[in-house]
Amino acid sequence: MIIELGHFLLALALAAALVQALVPIVGTLRRDSRLMDVATTGAFATFLLVALSYLALTWAYVTSDFSVVTVWENSHSMMPMIYKISGVWGNHEGSMMLWLLILVFFSALVALFGENLPKTLKANVLVVQGWIASAFLLFVLLTSNPFIRSASMPQLVPAPAEGRDLNPVLQDLGLAIHPPLLYLGYVGFSVCFSFAVAALIDGRIDAAWARWVRPWTLLAWTFLTAGIAMGSYWAYYELGWGGWWFWDPVENASFMPWLAGTALLHSALVMEKRNALKIWTVLLAIMTFSLSLLGTFLVRSGVLTSVHAFASDPSRGVFILGILALFIGGAFALFAFRAPTLAPGGLFQPVSREGALVLNNLILVVATGAVLTGTLYPLLLESLTGEKISVGAPFFNIAFGWLMAPLFLVLPFGPLLAWKRGDMSAVTRKLRFALVVSLALGIVVWIASDNGPMLAIAGIAAGLYLVLGALTDLWFRGGFAKAGVATGLRRLVGLPRSAIGTALAHLGLGVSVLGIVIVTSWETEHILEMKVGEEIVNGAYVIRFDRESEGKGPNYIEDVAHFTVFRDGKQVADTNSAKRIYTARQMPTTEAGIMTFGFSQLYLSIGDKTEDGKLVVRIWYKPWILCIWLGALVMMAGGFVSLSDRRLRVGAPAKRTKASATSATAAGAAE
Repeated sequence: MIIELGHFLLALALAAALVQALVPIVGTLRRDSRLMDVATTGAFATFLLVALSYLALTWAYVTSDFSVVTVWENSHSMMPMIYKISGVWGNHEGSMMLWLLILVFFSALVALFGENLPKTLKANVLVVQGWIASAFLLFVLLTSNPFIRSASMPQLVPAPAEGRDLNPVLQDLGLAIHPPLLYLGYVGFSVCFSFAVAALIDGRIDAAWARWVRPWTLLAWTFLTAGIAMGSYWAYYELGWGGWWFWDPVENASFMPWLAGTALLHSALVMEKRNALKIWTVLLAIMTFSLSLLGTFLVRSGVLTSVHAFASDPSRGVFILGILALFIGGAFALFAFRAPTLAPGGLFQPVSREGALVLNNLILVVATGAVLTGTLYPLLLESLTGEKISVGAPFFNIAFGWLMAPLFLVLPFGPLLAWKRGDMSAVTRKLRFALVVSLALGIVVWIASDNGPMLAIAGIAAGLYLVLGALTDLWFRGGFAKAGVATGLRRLVGLPRSAIGTALAHLGLGVSVLGIVIVTSWETEHILEMKVGEEIVNGAYVIRFDRESEGKGPNYIEDVAHFTVFRDGKQVADTNSAKRIYTARQMPTTEAGIMTFGFSQLYLSIGDKTEDGKLVVRIWYKPWILCIWLGALVMMAGGFVSLSDRRLRVGAPAKRTKASATSATAAGAAE
């Protein structure tokens, strides 16, 4: 009965979303505030109905109700409870329910925190959100219904007594963390898209609009950063292949909205502060969510074969393609119609903070285009000619790496330049310490590595330069050179939090760049056959294969290899690597053994046994690899610190007194 109720609530949610999408349109045409308020009521009602429907589906997983087809296909009575709950979104149908839940959650947030928005704008934003929700509710109900009973399938009558189990790769804590974070970023950009479309409908785009959009952009960007980083780390430790990024098309599908969203974040700042880049900012808002929708199509259409892909039903792909055509095509058509009527906004000199941010935008958009080309070209070529090719890591590393180089050079300059007109020589003097130290480190590494790869050495210098550039920004904002450390720290605490958040985000990027460059250039790998008692030397470490044993989990059996690690004759660590067989699916997985030494790791993964009884072992030494995810954590922290700034609260600022307005203006100049 609960399952039927969940299905019914989902159908009611579609009706509520359609009311949210249609009735306020009449209200805006008639200037009837009561009808426009229906958008707010509809957003709350749609969220409540979808949330209750989602809880009904979760209940089926928690209670192991195998009369529900998706539960039978993706759960097992012996699975730990955490995997039963996270397993709800470990399949196509359930993940679409999570997608929907987060979408209507953001609509409800706009309705809740949008009290200070102009009534027409708020209504139009919620109308667009309502149309998006209606389209995906229809998609779930018609092609991806998670509430289908086994009674509708003759081969499942009577209802199965046991489930087929969740994909073993997904039976990990990463499933509980990665998809929700990723969807909060993916779907969060829908609010920016809706604001852009609503503003184009109304024909009014100004600095206040950018102030309303910026917090939503920052919120989505922060969560997407977290989702991508968590997905990278999850794949690294779970798949046993030792890699942290493969330029997989589905990985790219989440990375492209992140790049475009980063550009949107900086462009919205220019628009808010200088009332410039209006048309460009609106275009970026449309592009960013369009790339999110494209990612949804790639993952769920069946055009890709990937460990990340969920679906292979062509009918679903056609439906999502229709959604793409409707929303992306409609938004760009509206943009083409309205853009010529929009005022261009304020002017500025090329050497200024605006100029640096424009260059930042251009590089990020071109980089997004390069990733998009490398991702879609093989698909387009196959669909047109039938020829199958793959665009691999070498293309992306070269194209993306070279495009990022000028961005890394200009990034520390931006926050130190003045608005409208900057002094390049003065900023260069401020950055001379960062420039000299990073260049000196590059030379030292080049000598120490015996004329190592120049691209890698340049990457190390760039990463350190980004870190020191961010610290230089905070140094001069706090006035440490003139006021001293104590006064400088007090001033730093009093700075706008958005300024501190920006510095943290740039610093985190530098830390990630250092980790990426060092581990990519200097990691070592050994593939060998070992028997119990044998040792292998890997750099400064000696790894000994101690013993083998068998283990058993709630729904799997495993063969475990135990290793001990020595350095300078002393034991410094031990670890296990295992091969598991999940009994329900008879599917094997590899559990890697990972040992951390500072920011570096030893990574062990076992394979099959050879004919003479030896075990195939792969051993990697990954220097500074943890900096990749540490940098992402610092970037996320920067996002949340910026969001805590009272000037970035959701919605338009309330009217302020003249004194408070003057204070805010001074703070804005400091930022």
